[in-house]
Amino acid sequence: MLVNGVLVRAFVGSNSKYAGYITVAAIGGSFVLSLMTLATVMSDGPLHVDTHDWITIGGLNLTFGLMVDQLTSIMLVVVSGVSLLVQIYGQAYMHGDKSYTRYFTYMALFTASMLGLVLSGNLIQIFVFWELVGVSSYLLIGFWMDRPTAAAAAKKAFLMTRFGDFGFLLGILYLYSQNSSYMDISTLYHEIEAGHIAVGVATWVSLGLLAGAIGKSAQFPLHNWLPDAMEGPTSVSALIHSATMVTAGVFLVARFFPLFEHSDAMTLVALVGGFTAVFAATMGLVANDIKRVLAYSTVSQLGYMMLALGVGAYAPAIFHLFTHAFFKAALFLGAGSVHHASGTFNMNYMGGLKKHMPRTYWGMVIASLSLAGLFPFSGFWSKDEILGHAAHVGTTTGNIVLALGLIAALMTAFYMFRAVFLTFHGEWKGGGEQEIEDAEKAGEPLPVGSAHSHFGESPWLMVGPIMLLAVLAIGIGFFSNPLVDIGGIDKHAFAHYVTHNHEVFPTSEAAKHAGSSPELNVPIAVISTVLAIAGIGLAYLMYIKGSISPQAMGARFQPLYNLMFRKYYFDEMYENVVVRKGFYKYVADALRWFDEHWIDNANVHLSNWVSRIGKSGALVQNGQTQTYAVGMVVGVVAVVAAFLLWG
Repeated sequence: MLVNGVLVRAFVGSNSKYAGYITVAAIGGSFVLSLMTLATVMSDGPLHVDTHDWITIGGLNLTFGLMVDQLTSIMLVVVSGVSLLVQIYGQAYMHGDKSYTRYFTYMALFTASMLGLVLSGNLIQIFVFWELVGVSSYLLIGFWMDRPTAAAAAKKAFLMTRFGDFGFLLGILYLYSQNSSYMDISTLYHEIEAGHIAVGVATWVSLGLLAGAIGKSAQFPLHNWLPDAMEGPTSVSALIHSATMVTAGVFLVARFFPLFEHSDAMTLVALVGGFTAVFAATMGLVANDIKRVLAYSTVSQLGYMMLALGVGAYAPAIFHLFTHAFFKAALFLGAGSVHHASGTFNMNYMGGLKKHMPRTYWGMVIASLSLAGLFPFSGFWSKDEILGHAAHVGTTTGNIVLALGLIAALMTAFYMFRAVFLTFHGEWKGGGEQEIEDAEKAGEPLPVGSAHSHFGESPWLMVGPIMLLAVLAIGIGFFSNPLVDIGGIDKHAFAHYVTHNHEVFPTSEAAKHAGSSPELNVPIAVISTVLAIAGIGLAYLMYIKGSISPQAMGARFQPLYNLMFRKYYFDEMYENVVVRKGFYKYVADALRWFDEHWIDNANVHLSNWVSRIGKSGALVQNGQTQTYAVGMVVGVVAVVAAFLLWG
């Protein structure tokens, strides 16, 4: 990051190819070290890295240390591995951009911030890197700063996530007020196990952490910044949605899972996640921008992870985060490849691309099948573990989120294959000026990039990462967490590994409750698979066979379609009602009135008072000796009187 930002940019140029090489080499090194860390933790258990004094002021003593446990090692591999492929892809995708060096500088900062976040050993350190992740996303979402839409999207993401971060900060301050030693995560784990933290304290702190997670992971009601974040380069979107920004919220809840379990906030976590999974999926049904479809998909899948954590399914949640990173990165990089050929992200102007870019097509089909949760793709194993665990819990909350998860599974399959069919099948429907005109009339975002098309497969630097990620989307789910022993891979290897952390799960019963030995729930797996196939079949009938007219369906359910297409009017509500009519009209106007009538008037009155005192004093200085003598006599009398009264 520093080499690119300081040396390469200054001495080589703002569009030097060396910036890409340096970033790829650095993150490649991080990936190798991450694999070594994973191997070490697998063989020796969590690594204990000594803490060092960071800030010491009076009674405040903050330390800087690393926490390298099972969760950290998994996240290190995901973040560095996916980021490495995205950087390789970015060398071709960003080729010729005038700010090529700046792009790789920001991407290096983004990856470093997320790596710092997952390695942090205390809450203050997490918060520092948490904010660095937010700053990095702001810089990258608004990377093309000359575009008003990109600048607006960056500000929106930054401001909306600040609301969640404020709750996060309040949670940290409240926990610190109880005991400053609780800032150390290992100490916090031990104190929870010992029963030294009250349930009420755990609940309030958990609510603060949940607020931060809702903001970063774009959960309801702070969800609507993420689709607009598509204004950044597509490779940035791939990294945000698969391994960095939005997964940070899920990681935060997982990192403090013992605290959440000790609190009364778990039901809220599950319900927020379950509702978000369906709510975001409904908007994905009608979106026409392929990147926005994928963005709503991310919000929905993060909802799956949240609902899993909320019902205690720690291992399935992390497993889904793991598998999701690969197939979601493949989908976003595929969308960038499509844009490279078509010049647009609007699916209404695509079609027929299968014959022109077969490798991109099959990569996206495989990733879509994994996202839809079809056997034997990786998404099937992780998603059905979540649904099976929710069914096994058997509580009212578990049954509610199970139903929401199944509904979301149907919608996911439909909107993903709607995107595949509109993009790759049929005939090319693209256009130039007409495309922009139609988008403006429909109130849709204008397509980013050139409206001119040049059919053909993308360069290998772009296609290679897509194909590798597609391969991982096929088999990594089963082979990392198999139902039976396979060669050197033990049964439930992934689940056993992530729950084999005695600080988080001190007993085997606690680990089992968290999903250390998940069994395939065949009825739930069959139901979810049937729903996924039904969703794909419905998309096929509507967009390939033409048996069902999308236009007729839209007209029949026009009010519902408009509601989903306008994103339930949340943008209008936040911008017009909350900001303009609420904040500006009442809060800002009240502060303005107070400033004008009190602050400004106080300054005026103070100035007048000082001026009058000065003028009165000037009258005494008249040069007459008798006046000075009178003043001296009055002063002596005043001093004597004061001495007699209070002496």
